[in-house]
Amino acid sequence: MFHILTDLFRDHSVSGVEKTLWVLFLVFLPFLAVFIYLIVRGKGMGERAAAQQQRAQQQFEGYVRDVAATGEATPTEQIAKAKELLDAGAIDQSEFERLKARALA
Repeated sequence: MFHILTDLFRDHSVSGVEKTLWVLFLVFLPFLAVFIYLIVRGKGMGERAAAQQQRAQQQFEGYVRDVAATGEATPTEQIAKAKELLDAGAIDQSEFERLKARALA
């Protein structure tokens, strides 16, 4: 019954009046209302649940990509960045060796 109420209020294609009628029907004749709801709107209920799950998965994957992008660089990336600094003359050879050793540690 709670799943039906959740589905009903997540569905933006249903008007407020229709939602009110379904809620009243669910309160006063719960077993009959559940069976009728599943017959009338059961297919859409599954589709909405699948769409919600897909949106949640996409949000999670986006979050993981953001965290991974802002995370600490790999040792290879650290050494490459140090090499760029060495080639640009921003650091000397001893500083490069120190950064390389720290990246590999």
